[in-house]
Amino acid sequence: MKQYTVTGMSCAACVARVEKAVNQVAGVSSCSVSLLTNSMGVEGSASDEAIIAAVQAAGYDASVKGSAAAAPSAAQQADALADRETPVLKRRLISSLGFLIVLMYVSMGHSMWGWPLPAFFDGNHVAVGILQMLLAGIVMVINQKFFISGFKSLWNKAPNMDTLVAMGSAASFVYSTYALLAMTGAQLHGDQTAVMGYMHEFYFESAAMILTLITVGKMLEARSKGKTTDALKSLMNLAPKTATLLVNGKETVVSIEQVKKGDVFVVRPGESIPVDGVVLEGHSAINEAALTGESIPVDKTVGDNVSAATLNQSGFLRCEATRVGEDTTLSQIIKMVSDAAATKAPIAKVADKVSGVFVPVVISIAIITTIIWLIIGQPFGFALARGISVLVISCPCALGLATPVAIMVGNGKGAKNGILFKTAVSLEETGKVHVVALDKTGTITLGEPRVTDVLPANGFDETGLLSLAYALEEKSEHPLAKAIVMEASSRQLSLQEVTDFKAMPGNGLMAVLNGEKLLGGNLAFAQKHATVSTEIQKQAELLAEQGKTPLFFLKGSHLAGTIAVADAIKPESPEAIRQLQGMGIHVVMLTGDNERTAKAVGKLAGVNEVIAGVLPDGKEAVIRRLKRKGKVAMVGDGINDAPALTRADIGIAIGAGTDIAIDAADVVLMNSKLTDVPAAIRLSRATLRNIHENLFWAFIYNIIGIPLAAGLFIPLFGWQLNPMFGAAAMSLSSFCVVSNALRLNLFDLHSTKKDKKIKPAKETKPMEKTMKINGMMCGHCSGRVKKALEALPEVDEAIVSHENGTAILTLNAEVSDEVLKKTVEDQGYEVVG
Repeated sequence: MKQYTVTGMSCAACVARVEKAVNQVAGVSSCSVSLLTNSMGVEGSASDEAIIAAVQAAGYDASVKGSAAAAPSAAQQADALADRETPVLKRRLISSLGFLIVLMYVSMGHSMWGWPLPAFFDGNHVAVGILQMLLAGIVMVINQKFFISGFKSLWNKAPNMDTLVAMGSAASFVYSTYALLAMTGAQLHGDQTAVMGYMHEFYFESAAMILTLITVGKMLEARSKGKTTDALKSLMNLAPKTATLLVNGKETVVSIEQVKKGDVFVVRPGESIPVDGVVLEGHSAINEAALTGESIPVDKTVGDNVSAATLNQSGFLRCEATRVGEDTTLSQIIKMVSDAAATKAPIAKVADKVSGVFVPVVISIAIITTIIWLIIGQPFGFALARGISVLVISCPCALGLATPVAIMVGNGKGAKNGILFKTAVSLEETGKVHVVALDKTGTITLGEPRVTDVLPANGFDETGLLSLAYALEEKSEHPLAKAIVMEASSRQLSLQEVTDFKAMPGNGLMAVLNGEKLLGGNLAFAQKHATVSTEIQKQAELLAEQGKTPLFFLKGSHLAGTIAVADAIKPESPEAIRQLQGMGIHVVMLTGDNERTAKAVGKLAGVNEVIAGVLPDGKEAVIRRLKRKGKVAMVGDGINDAPALTRADIGIAIGAGTDIAIDAADVVLMNSKLTDVPAAIRLSRATLRNIHENLFWAFIYNIIGIPLAAGLFIPLFGWQLNPMFGAAAMSLSSFCVVSNALRLNLFDLHSTKKDKKIKPAKETKPMEKTMKINGMMCGHCSGRVKKALEALPEVDEAIVSHENGTAILTLNAEVSDEVLKKTVEDQGYEVVG
């Protein structure tokens, strides 16, 4: 996605106009514009020149964000997000208020309540009128941006919010100026009754007040919008500005932009790691909270990877730079959050459609309102006030901001907690899942074997048994051996040297220790070399039922004991699964293990369903079947799970660490903690709820506000809206929407108090088709046809038999017989029915 900065937009109607213009450019496949960050994301093959020209033709301006030659640094990106709008609006507001207070004193204070003015103005109503016109004119000049933008967009046939404000203010000013000229004529003719009549037709204060109140709203909105990007800015500000390089043995402090891949840098306690690297010397505790949200420091030693912006808490480190500039983990996180902000959530499309026609419709309603009141017989001033009220109370901005501000805050909240949503779509859809499929290894479990039980036989103790096992297994390369070595090392047992080590056929090891034979292996191997009692055999069966692998160790012909090894369940996995079930989600565990081991692990973890014997390439077919139960999220490590992550409605890569650019995933979890999965779903639901609230208030505000302004309630309740109050209401509507979105910053991702069960999806019954195929001679032929058919997105599963000459297809959607026939015939076989 190529990103551009767009200037000159003021509301949702502008966004719709820019998107429409760019989508019409040849080569553009998709375009989404964000009013919040004044950015535009474009996908396709169109040139920058063509895209910028289309934006300019629509009446706005655009430029490419950064450049390929020199990607902007985090500091420059943070500077680009800096709130420059609020200070400008603040100065405009202060200037406007100065003149408005004087104008209100003259128009309301003097004319209505007789407040004193200099003697020159006594009885001189024309002079008072001219003073009001000048003061209103000054306020209009101060706020000329509304008029320039509003009438420019009207000229380009794309009226926006500024058009409504400019038309409302200009109409008040023009009509008041006409009343002033008519009053001057009446004064010259000595008609005092007419002069006093025209005095009440002045709307100069409305013209100025509308502009000032809208500026108040714009300033509050800009300030709140600035806060929505706080999470992103704080990420950018984490990036260190300098690095201490080792050049020819000397330490040299350079700017971060000068660090190249392969440079050696040093980091002292209390300093931040400048770029991603690998430790060459030293060991330390590193606080990675900036990237993962996890406050417990991680120990790093020689050979370990370190990431930019993480904090070195204790030791001195010498490291080699491996990823610099925009390749660092921090830069990738910033890019992911920025890209997500530049995409559109499906729910925003309703507001976009309304925004596209909103302003022309409001202008039409204002004109019709004025005409109807004139036909009814009301004075022109009264009818015009109703029309102006309609113009200034209508707010397309609240509609346009309802979705993007919530998406931005939700995304920033996630990033702070190590949860990264790649697009606005993934943030919206994650909360709607009905089924979560969890890969066992590395997701539910730690992903590496650990010692779970040490059971010494008679005449041995735990330490003695482990010492023997340590001496034997230390020379083995087997993963289970590594678990025993790790356990012995953690207990700080001393290693005894063995001789004549060899791996025996039938899953066993043999060596000699102090002239005595040591043996280790499975039950069958142990029974060949010693007597294993029925009690110990039952104990081994019980361990196996719990998903553990029992290993037996012998010293000479005597059994020393049993050590059970298993891929242990992560401490937080059962709790995470309980939380998912508390949300009404069906939790499935996928594993390549046998049925017995899988069920044992599934029982301990507490999942609803276990699917065992699934090979990596079979996970995708399982996800297809699960999709009949509703929306499916697949959680995996992203390495061998890519097809399944892509097939699922939402792919969640867990434990990404520094490798966050996992293409197959929609959501990337920096940590390996399974509790981040319910947290991501919770955040998605909270964000969607916030968007619904924002859209409700934006729509309801306009649904009530426009009829009220048009005077629809005057005959019923006598409610009459002054244009100034209309402007005040408009100025506050956007501010309220943005403030509501900012509440997401207070949301607790890990609290289960507000969890609600999702409504179960209606299970779809699979469609089946049977094909008769000639020419298949062997299992290879069946496999070839099966692979071709299952490559079709509509086919969930194909059971192909060369003996019967059939293919039984399970479909998730309608697919024509011609497509199926062609797919098989392309492989060289004949479809006969």
